[in-house]
Amino acid sequence: MWAVVYVAPNEPIATMIKEYLTKEGFLVMIRHIGLPHFGASGSVEVLVPEGEVEEAQEILSGAFDLT
Repeated sequence: MWAVVYVAPNEPIATMIKEYLTKEGFLVMIRHIGLPHFGASGSVEVLVPEGEVEEAQEILSGAFDLT
């Protein structure tokens, strides 16, 4: 199962986070939420396998100001 580690405000930010986590060795998916016609400007979930959520969140909090 996959779990959300971050909800990005748009696709470019989600892609940046996905690429960073992938370089750190995580399997990562992104999933658009909300209405599909918003395109790159809609919110996007960043997901990792459930067993890696805590580690991924720690890495993200150390690398980005995600407040």
